[in-house]
Amino acid sequence: MRTLFLLLVIVFASCKNDRKISEVKKPKLGVVVDSAMVVSARAEASRIGLNIMKEKGGNAFDAMIATEFALAVVFPYAGNLGGGGFMVYRTQYGEVGALDYREKAPMAATKDMYLDDNGNFISNKSKTGSLAVGVPGTVAGMFAVHERHGSLPMEEIIAPVIKLAAEGYYLTAAQAKRYNKYAPIFEEVNDSKSIYSNEWKENDLFVNTALAETFKRIAVNGRQEFYQGKTADILVNFLSSKKGIITKKDLSNYEAVWREPVIFNYKDLKIISMAPPSSGGICLAQILNAVEEFPIAAYGHNQPRSMQVIIEASRRAYADRSHFLGDPDFVEIPVDSLISPNYLKGRMQEFSFDQATTSTAISNGTPFGQESTETTHYSIVDSFGNAIAATTTLNAAFGSKVYSNELGFFFNNEMDDFSAKPGEPNMFGLIGGEANAIEPQKRMLSSMTPTIVEKNGEFWMSVGSPGGSQIITSVMQTILNVYEYDMTMQDAVNAPRFHHQWLPDEVMVENYGFDEDVLKTLTSKGYQINYNDAPVIGKVDAILRKPNGSLEGGADHRGDDTAVGF
Repeated sequence: MRTLFLLLVIVFASCKNDRKISEVKKPKLGVVVDSAMVVSARAEASRIGLNIMKEKGGNAFDAMIATEFALAVVFPYAGNLGGGGFMVYRTQYGEVGALDYREKAPMAATKDMYLDDNGNFISNKSKTGSLAVGVPGTVAGMFAVHERHGSLPMEEIIAPVIKLAAEGYYLTAAQAKRYNKYAPIFEEVNDSKSIYSNEWKENDLFVNTALAETFKRIAVNGRQEFYQGKTADILVNFLSSKKGIITKKDLSNYEAVWREPVIFNYKDLKIISMAPPSSGGICLAQILNAVEEFPIAAYGHNQPRSMQVIIEASRRAYADRSHFLGDPDFVEIPVDSLISPNYLKGRMQEFSFDQATTSTAISNGTPFGQESTETTHYSIVDSFGNAIAATTTLNAAFGSKVYSNELGFFFNNEMDDFSAKPGEPNMFGLIGGEANAIEPQKRMLSSMTPTIVEKNGEFWMSVGSPGGSQIITSVMQTILNVYEYDMTMQDAVNAPRFHHQWLPDEVMVENYGFDEDVLKTLTSKGYQINYNDAPVIGKVDAILRKPNGSLEGGADHRGDDTAVGF
């Protein structure tokens, strides 16, 4: 009777404000399977990756290649051939590593290429059109994965992707709406119509014959097709016709790079995440190492004290991000110092539960340019015990909006991730750091955070997210939701998220699931709450190995994301 009374009180109280949690929910379990799983932004891509393992006997790395290429077909919003990304892996033998297939600045790029004669930043030049395009890395990345870890012939891996592009896929309501929304922009940028210019509706069949032909050439001729062959010629001529600066030499010189991942401990977890030029691993380590000193489980999930600790740790990590981080081939980065517990303990000394730390009071760092949120992540585990976490992007939605009818894909606008004018505010009022200034052949800084987690020496979780600067905090909160708050993988992914990135000095919160009294408490302590600018924070796709050895997928409800397995 007492339990029923308390439940009625909770439900009644929740009716007084629509931001309060509206009901007491039972834990929601995601898809659970025994052997292997793929979680990605689209069902078609997840199924193709899974079938490579289930029907063809391939491993997680074969499935990665198939999934990545399939996303270029069915999720052109972020999936790509004209972009790049990062991958972190753990083999069945416990070996770990990371692959950087991030785009690079063309050789003709200059530090001031987006400034006018008076030194003012022309923001649209780095965001839209061919001058915004960095040298693509996705194809090189997939062939690097195949060379080191693949087990099936590349032609066999690409075959279902070719079929998918040639025979088509059915649009979801969200996807049809998105294509229609951007169609006028595509036409304006490209000065021509394309298949993306048509009027689309839910369940329409979308066929991309040109992309199928591009994949056929890659399947036959390999990596060199994209970087030295016919596809390279078409690509360079097309971008040149639109005043782009990528040359055949830019393409032929491009290489994906194997990196040492950032590895650190959070209590009894071992976390393996992406190294620079991604800031993800270092910032994740900084936040979690700072949080570790506090009993956040006892404070409660999304309660004032736990949120304060996470906000203040995030504030300090993001303050360091752009001051120190950039392409490690161009910038000396003190990784060990930045993730040192002693350093982070010192960074949290000014923190008090009584009052928010103001961002202007935090030194050691320079705020950074706003990174686009339109990225995609996928997680894969195979029956052999291999696990991968991969995040790939065009940067903005459909990248630069430049689309080749002959090749069938969009090009990135990753050049916007550089600091176009270090030391000066960009269009978002944020200041870029010198470490991330534009230089020829340099890779632009990223927040992508593909992450593998071990527990008791065994694989425990694969996790990652899109979301630009919000990626890091989305991944961090998902790990904490499972570890500290004992959530299922699906509940951890579904839980409402918040974000602080130092500047602007505000806490972004998703517009559901937060108790209004909690937010009022934070406001009374000096935190600025932003309800409006982050209706969605991240779209996490993750896999958790449960105590009995089964796999639970967490596919984010914020998108069309899908977990499949066997």
